[in-house]
Amino acid sequence: MWALTPGQEHILRKEPLVIGRPPLLRQTNAGLLLRLLRESGPCSKADLVRASGLSAPTVTNVVAHLASAGLVEPIGEGESTGGRPPDILRFRSERGCVIAAEISPDFVTLLAADLEGREMGQAKAAFARGASSPKEICELIGREVRLLLKKIKRTQEQLVRVVVSVPAIVDGSAGVVLSFSKLKNWRDVPLPSLLGRELKCPVDVENDTNLAAQGEFSHGAARGEKNFVFITIGEGVGAGIFVDGKVYRGARWSAGEIGYLRVPSVSREQPTIRGYGRLEKMLGAPGILKSWNSAGGGPRSRLKVRCATDVFDLAAAGNGRAKKILRQKAEILADVVLDLALILNPGMILLGGEVGSHPVLLREVKELLAGSEFGVSSIGNGELGTSAGLWGGIASALDSGIAGLLQTAQTAV
Repeated sequence: MWALTPGQEHILRKEPLVIGRPPLLRQTNAGLLLRLLRESGPCSKADLVRASGLSAPTVTNVVAHLASAGLVEPIGEGESTGGRPPDILRFRSERGCVIAAEISPDFVTLLAADLEGREMGQAKAAFARGASSPKEICELIGREVRLLLKKIKRTQEQLVRVVVSVPAIVDGSAGVVLSFSKLKNWRDVPLPSLLGRELKCPVDVENDTNLAAQGEFSHGAARGEKNFVFITIGEGVGAGIFVDGKVYRGARWSAGEIGYLRVPSVSREQPTIRGYGRLEKMLGAPGILKSWNSAGGGPRSRLKVRCATDVFDLAAAGNGRAKKILRQKAEILADVVLDLALILNPGMILLGGEVGSHPVLLREVKELLAGSEFGVSSIGNGELGTSAGLWGGIASALDSGIAGLLQTAQTAV
């Protein structure tokens, strides 16, 4: 027997009605009831009537529509309150699956999930030497997606949507990758159409930092925070900006490209889309290693430093040169954090990426910002590490993928 238990009432909250034309109303009502089912778990039509504010006949019709689309099904009877026991409905998460793909300069990583957002499998494949053109990478992703579908026992037809993360500015209206600095021949690439033909399903493309912010919003440290900034520092530097619960991309889709910020008393260079910005040259991993080598910590040093985080590890251990570099970088980052906080006034600022997530960097930045009376309400590290972008891709794929299923089902009526 299934029924909402005492204390679960908050899961099914009453929703406001939407006024519009009949097709729009049907689509809106279907999306509303499906979201309630996904969030609450199995429940009755009476529960959906109470939570949605819709009439019983409307809920009955919409549920029948969702059932015909294969998205909901009855799973038994609930407890009777005196009359006929109610049918309990559930969302059929096995109806399909979604995949997030992350393209880096050297490899592609995949994550598959069912329509509840539960992980089903992962895959990772390196690019063959010299084989990193858009066409070659699309073919590689196509092969890896088909192998992953076979591994998780899903068919090509069950693949609802793929979302691809790229470290580049993406034209939000068409998904065109404007420039991928680390790969040759990646200029104005219509990746959604190229990959869509390869995968035979809808494909969305998004900037990697925006998707990482989406991941922290849906699964990580920013859950419940509608206004926040997620700063990633690795090879490059970028920021994902959330305003009112959505990614803010700007008029030309470059909002958050803070790697191109000018550094006072250091740079007056004009930013170019096909090159690295001055800030990321200083704050990114290569810039930290360059500072270490310039300070006498090069190959002849007895201290073995292979990556930027090794410098911060040495600073934590008390090395004087490393502590000086850490302080220099933290001062620059603290200025950026304060500027963003004063302009956007977010509820939270998170740091992530290989460099940005290092605990000693966060400690230094917090210390430098301790006296500020404006802007910075909360600063911390993200929770998802290197998987933030993949989980952001899954969240995005679920939103658009399920909406697409509802639209297809509506059209078929």
